[in-house]
Amino acid sequence: MTNAFEFNITATDGAARRGTLKTAHGEIRTPAFMPVGTAATVKGMTPEAVRETGADILLGNTYHLMLRPGSERVRRLGGLHKFMNWERPILTDSGGFQVMSLNELRKIDENGVTFKSHIDGQRFELTPERSMQIQNDLDATITMAFDECTPYPATEEVAASSMRRSMRWAERSREAYEQRAGYGLFGIVQGSTYEDLRLESIAALTGIGFEGYAVGGLAVGEGQAEMFRTLEFTTPALPQDKPRYLMGVGKPDDLVGGVMRGIDMFDCVLPTRSGRNAQGFTRYGTVNIRNARHADDPRPLDERCACPACRNYSRGYLHHLFKAKEMLGSMLLTWHNLHYYQEVMAGMRGAIEDGRLADFALDFFAMQAQGDIEPV
Repeated sequence: MTNAFEFNITATDGAARRGTLKTAHGEIRTPAFMPVGTAATVKGMTPEAVRETGADILLGNTYHLMLRPGSERVRRLGGLHKFMNWERPILTDSGGFQVMSLNELRKIDENGVTFKSHIDGQRFELTPERSMQIQNDLDATITMAFDECTPYPATEEVAASSMRRSMRWAERSREAYEQRAGYGLFGIVQGSTYEDLRLESIAALTGIGFEGYAVGGLAVGEGQAEMFRTLEFTTPALPQDKPRYLMGVGKPDDLVGGVMRGIDMFDCVLPTRSGRNAQGFTRYGTVNIRNARHADDPRPLDERCACPACRNYSRGYLHHLFKAKEMLGSMLLTWHNLHYYQEVMAGMRGAIEDGRLADFALDFFAMQAQGDIEPV
């Protein structure tokens, strides 16, 4: 444990950085992937199992936890770390994205957002100040500033108005945030895919001052090429000595491309959601284990993987579990996917240290392009 919130870069390779983020709840090795524990649980996994995959930090969700069980209850029960039995770092997103994506009947104004719960229809108001209070109740190691996630596509006029509101909310978030040793508040860069707006957003956020900076409003339909193009003019303008977090991303090739463009932290529901839906991520691309060709296959999902699903079970057995609708199938494939994501991140950390990230990426993309191999 440490009383400092401190980011140290130990190696670089092109735009990529290898670092360590020290927090009140332990160290985070970067580049890092954060499994998503939306409702204080990574679906299908125990906290011990998540840690075994190599994860240093989890993500929790302000919107979902404020609705159920309520942040005050979590606080009374000892905070989110104790509540979910995860003593390591936790990042909580501010709730802005979920308000926009899950609530059609919402009203947004300068003060914040009013909406009805998708669970029971109860009316709620979420403001920058309320978001900071909720995340403090949860005892989030990393708190996210409250923002408006700009929809895509958006005209430059719409994107500018949305971004500038988020910057005003960022200032209010900073003022309302309770600073504590070993904890940090991240600002969120908005501006859609417009370079001038992204740079304006960065100038506003750095003027306020944050412990880290997130890139929001991407992976919302613009496609990978446009996302990478946006990162190429966004990340170089961010402070060099602060961690950079690309929100809601993504597939394994998105992670590799993001790291090569200077991103330090990622989160995404994809490995867990895909695991529940019979899709496994492997070094040879994705595998749909429901496919009939796996029914008699004695091989593991990935022969080079050391996760329990690959170490102890065959493709034939995983196929059977999903066909029989047994929950163990989702659990094993989720474990595998999270293990694979952490393996990719560890591989990139080592490659940056050795100055060979370009070679790592070439090998990675070549193997992904090879595709899953039929049994002999």
